[in-house]
Amino acid sequence: MNFNSKNPFLSNKRFSSNAVSKAEEVHQAQIIDYNQEMSVSGTINKTAILFLILCGAAMVTWWMAFNGINIMLPAIGGAVVGLILVVISAFKPHLSPYLAPGYALFEGLFIGGISAIFEAMYPGIVINAVGATLVTFLVCLGLYKFRIVKVTEQFKSVVVAATLAIATYYLISWLVSMFTSFTPVHHGNSMMSIGISVFVIIIAALNLFLDFDQIEKGVEQRMPKFMEWYGAMGLMVTLVWLYIEFLRLLSKLSSKD
Repeated sequence: MNFNSKNPFLSNKRFSSNAVSKAEEVHQAQIIDYNQEMSVSGTINKTAILFLILCGAAMVTWWMAFNGINIMLPAIGGAVVGLILVVISAFKPHLSPYLAPGYALFEGLFIGGISAIFEAMYPGIVINAVGATLVTFLVCLGLYKFRIVKVTEQFKSVVVAATLAIATYYLISWLVSMFTSFTPVHHGNSMMSIGISVFVIIIAALNLFLDFDQIEKGVEQRMPKFMEWYGAMGLMVTLVWLYIEFLRLLSKLSSKD
């Protein structure tokens, strides 16, 4: 079973100087004062809200799994609906205040389900994956905050290109494996597979720098308040992807023991 989550927010231009489309300009026709502008603190608060919603939903499918209830429908359904909401938000960011909580809710069902599956197979793996994701987030935030890592245009191009390459590889591997007996090299616990997982985790972590930069640029450009939800949603998408990749890597390492 191949669960992957990619951040479609990377390829859009919503945080550029022309971020708000004509339709959205009409929607936001009123004069925007300071209290209606995007802020870092507001984005942090909304990220925290989305995180709590995601955790709450994850607890539901986690509880279901360990009480003998089939979780495949809510888990897979949550992943599909969550992806749809992300895609809609990418084209309609002014709807993010409504779509972002919905994404966190449905993605939480998926995360709870897949976490329960991995935990049943490898006890203790979830807490390790959560810890690894949290540490990675804090390290990247510190590196960005103190400008140890600078997000240049070249940096963005390399990270986006690598992310698209990973997404393309996963998609092709999934399609080929569906219709043939081909086993993708990232499956199993071979050194090659583990190496691929490490590489994907590095790229996912680098995406955090792009998220931080997008949020900062949005604040500098005095984007509308709803972009706080959009920025928070983008950050959550990256964190979910990173967490899943840590689960995959740790499961490969555990299966070698």
